[in-house]
Amino acid sequence: MEWAVIFEPDNLALFGNGIVITLWLLFASLAVGGVLALMFALMLTGPWAALRWVVGAYTFVIRGTPLLIQVYLIYYGLGQLEWIQARWDAVWPWTYFKEPFFCALLAFSLNTAGYTAEMLAGAIRETSAGEIEAAHAYGMSRVQTMWRVVLPSALRRTLPAYSNEVVMMLHATSLASAVPNMLDVTSAASRIYATYYLPFEAYLAAAAIYLTASFCLIGFFRFSEGRLLAYLAPRKH
Repeated sequence: MEWAVIFEPDNLALFGNGIVITLWLLFASLAVGGVLALMFALMLTGPWAALRWVVGAYTFVIRGTPLLIQVYLIYYGLGQLEWIQARWDAVWPWTYFKEPFFCALLAFSLNTAGYTAEMLAGAIRETSAGEIEAAHAYGMSRVQTMWRVVLPSALRRTLPAYSNEVVMMLHATSLASAVPNMLDVTSAASRIYATYYLPFEAYLAAAAIYLTASFCLIGFFRFSEGRLLAYLAPRKH
């Protein structure tokens, strides 16, 4: 194997740019998806049947279709409609649809929002009745109980499942390479492979980068779980 090719300055710079784009795409999609997931979870557990049905249908479609197909539908579907292309030079927000990064970000944000909303909604439904009764005994309204008691508890209990979602989203960012002109880690590896015909070196280097990033994320979430979920650990006598 010719590993020296990977460590050439130009190729290291290529991977460096890919890492920046990958991490930016990951954290931006998690931020946007997290806000959407919170709103969707409240709708899924709220008293309005119509909203529960609409959001439930959305999460069913998101979780029932591959992320790659969702990326294609946004970039090659919405982004290529004549109605949008006629407006994407001057009319907001259609101006963003000519940007490959925006299309990938939109697809990843909507995807993680669907999964995270269901996780959070499940944690809200499983909140102990005793906690809710105690909040009502203190005179809290339904809204105050949700924001001060139910949501903080549900967010902490969702953390282990959410850590898996974050790692899966990191791996899923490799699908951004399906969008033309997107330079993520996988795209960088593909360019090196196309230039030097060294598939093993290029993709093993990409795998090492994803593995290192996954290790860091897992370590961060384990530390966070240890701090935020310590009250759930069995008591030592």
